Amino acid sequence: MSRIAHLIGSPFKSTFLTPVRRGLNKEQIKVLNRLLDGGPDGFEGGISAGQYQKVAKVSKATATRHLADLVAKGCVQKMTGGWRSTRYGVIRERL
Repeated sequence: MSRIAHLIGSPFKSTFLTPVRRGLNKEQIKVLNRLLDGGPDGFEGGISAGQYQKVAKVSKATATRHLADLVAKGCVQKMTGGWRSTRYGVIRERL
């Protein structure tokens, strides 16, 4: 079970999001919530730009820009291991 799963139902999500919430748009907050929730309705293995596009209902170019912005703000990081599409996950050091 992931460390994130142990934090569901705790004040962790608000603690994680509070410092970065300013400057994030509603789509980024929605996707971060899904990443932090994990499980079958979340994205335990990270999220791709295509998945971001579907969840946030934005274009693929906008999804890529939003993810790059989240990386720059230290909310998510590029995950290793994927070759076909880049995946992004919550930065574990912040957990």
